Amino acid sequence: MLYERPNYQGYQYFLRRGDYPDYQQWMGFSDSIRSCCLIPQTASHRLRLYEREDHKGLMMELSEDCSCIQDRFHLSEVRSFHVLEGCWVLYELPNYRGRQYLLRPQEYRRYHDWGAVDAKAGSLRRVVDLY
Repeated sequence: MLYERPNYQGYQYFLRRGDYPDYQQWMGFSDSIRSCCLIPQTASHRLRLYEREDHKGLMMELSEDCSCIQDRFHLSEVRSFHVLEGCWVLYELPNYRGRQYLLRPQEYRRYHDWGAVDAKAGSLRRVVDLY
């Protein structure tokens, strides 16, 4: 995972295996990368998403990628997550587009906890690339 600012802050970019000769190839907003981290690989993935903060309201569970949260769960916003297994990338827009947020196994009680400025949630993808 690449980060635009030091200490894992700013825009996040999840890059799959491949060549990226220019920041625009990974849909970057800036050509500045100031920190990065490796994402641990796991065999299984499971998370719960909630329509309200603090794990309240309607709860849905995922163990596979979801290209459109709106189509699958009739939600355009997700207010909290509980990542039970594996790492995931949350995308702001459907079809794995827009701002990206790395979700590690832990509880995220509100969208600020995963670094977002709002609760927009378009798609979710499991981190499964093996090198």
